Amino acid sequence: MDLIVFILILVALIVVHELGHFSVAKFFGIRVDEFGIGFPPRLFGKKIGETLYTVNLLFFGGFVRIFGENKEEAGDNKRSFANKSRWIQAAVIVAGILCNILFAWVVLSAGYMVGMPTSAEHQGIGVVSNPKTTVVGVIPGSPAEKVGLEAGDIINTVSNAAGEVLVPNSSSETQNFIKDHQGESLVIAATTDAGETKTFIVKAEDGLVPGKKAVGIQLDDVGMLRLSPPQAVVQGAILTYHMTGSTAVGLFTFFSQIFRGVADFSSVAGPIGIANIGAKAVSTGFSQVITLTALISINLAIINVLPIPGLDGGRLFIIAVECITKRRVSDKLMTTLSLTGFGLLILLMLVVSYHDVLRLIG
Repeated sequence: MDLIVFILILVALIVVHELGHFSVAKFFGIRVDEFGIGFPPRLFGKKIGETLYTVNLLFFGGFVRIFGENKEEAGDNKRSFANKSRWIQAAVIVAGILCNILFAWVVLSAGYMVGMPTSAEHQGIGVVSNPKTTVVGVIPGSPAEKVGLEAGDIINTVSNAAGEVLVPNSSSETQNFIKDHQGESLVIAATTDAGETKTFIVKAEDGLVPGKKAVGIQLDDVGMLRLSPPQAVVQGAILTYHMTGSTAVGLFTFFSQIFRGVADFSSVAGPIGIANIGAKAVSTGFSQVITLTALISINLAIINVLPIPGLDGGRLFIIAVECITKRRVSDKLMTTLSLTGFGLLILLMLVVSYHDVLRLIG
């Protein structure tokens, strides 16, 4: 059930993206022949005005069929996409990207109205209440990962064989205790995101952190940040801005590594990995779902900015070339570029999915 809920969230994000294209096309008087949820074969549809709204069998996304995207179909029809100015064409393309960013903003703002886990060192709007020492990251292959510690676990106590027990007042105090007893086995009692109390026995190892042994957890003091609607909207915008920036940097770095032949595909998640992470987030609770939904929506927006044929960014690149050359790129070349782009994206997806499977069975 958790996986189904997450798949529905992904479908919603893609529909939001397509809704951006749809709305702006309609605004500028471009005829939209179909707005589909999922991909054919068609299950059912209803025509409202000139647009057919459909629900399709392959329920993993959505699409908008805009009239006249190629010159041959468009003819001299003034309501076709191809016969609109390039600025209008660009606006229709950009709208899908912006809708995903706006959706992330709305989702995060709603999250702050209900309450979002936030670091006590939060520098934005509002005050974080009831901060607790929390695991915010686990190093892959570390002793902490091997025993099952996960991000989101709240540290209740840390003790050693000599009977010393630390009840954490802060993450720095906990880190110092672990550092001072790095040669010993430690017992960590923690409360998971699901509210279950578990006990983990870990011993620090070399090779994770330069110059010292470590158990492989990153800690922070995390509490709840709940804001009024106006404050939540502002804080949601701030977080959306930072998430968008960091996502853009991360994707740029990854794709530049691909071109240099040094990309670590095991460090990114593909469709299988995202589904696995998403299902866990749904089972964990509201705040995790909110954060992951916003992050995926932003990722969808940033990926579509890339100037790869078949993506929105590729289409924007073609429009820019046409503006500079004052000549239209032929439909045949557009089709060839789009198929090539989709082929490369599918290849990338298969490679990343292969590493997803290795992680799951490893």
